Amino acid sequence: MASFERAGRGRKPQSEGRNWVLCRRRHFPVTPRRPVSVKIHIMGKSSGDEKILSYKDVVLRRSDLDILSGPYFLNDRIIEFYFSYLSSCYPSPDILLVPPSIAFWIANCPDVEGLKDFVEPLDLPGKKVVIFPVNDNENVGLADGGSHWSLLVFERDAGVFVHHDSSRGMNSRYARQLYEVLVRFINGSNSASDAKFIQCSSSPQQLNGYDCGLYVIATARAICCWHETAQLSNNKDLWFSSVEEQVTPPAVTKLRKEILQLVKDLMTASVK
Repeated sequence: MASFERAGRGRKPQSEGRNWVLCRRRHFPVTPRRPVSVKIHIMGKSSGDEKILSYKDVVLRRSDLDILSGPYFLNDRIIEFYFSYLSSCYPSPDILLVPPSIAFWIANCPDVEGLKDFVEPLDLPGKKVVIFPVNDNENVGLADGGSHWSLLVFERDAGVFVHHDSSRGMNSRYARQLYEVLVRFINGSNSASDAKFIQCSSSPQQLNGYDCGLYVIATARAICCWHETAQLSNNKDLWFSSVEEQVTPPAVTKLRKEILQLVKDLMTASVK
């Protein structure tokens, strides 16, 4: 992303942007629960644009390793990669982790009525929990724009959209913008939802200006873990206490290293 996150250190510049229209637990094991397609890309010349790993539909580049190695703002690719990995670790048909590019287009598509065909493959009416990354980019034409990530989570049984923001509600306006579009489609295109929007006041808060994307990933992971446990125990409480317990500054710092190691392990495994 081109700009800096508020009060933070610089982010690594990215050369590959979003494809807006066509984009469609503790300690995790390196090997997901179900087989996925993993390919490694080897090129003669090393550069930030070099493709290093294909994981499902996500291609990671050399610059993504640099981002994970240092205190930098996470980009779309890293968040989409880890969301895809979480989907493999928690393969429930009831939960959906939406890639950042898709969430962004839903929130910013100028033709809301035209979104019907776009969101249909997501099968939103068939999901109990749907997790959306939120970005504060206001320019649809600016690839990798924005400076802050947060998380909007829909829970069907409770009839709520919960916004988790690690920077004191900085993204509330953008989360509401996404929410106002989603209520038209979350029950299907012919039935608007009356689900309420909740700003979670107990969301863990970041201590710097660059870890918001890690808080998004850590919170999504805690919610996936909560959902799996709740299904087994028939627990009707929401995930708030799980997020407070699992998403702490030390855990978030550790998570950056865990993701970096996961990528390296997948790269190694793919060439064996």
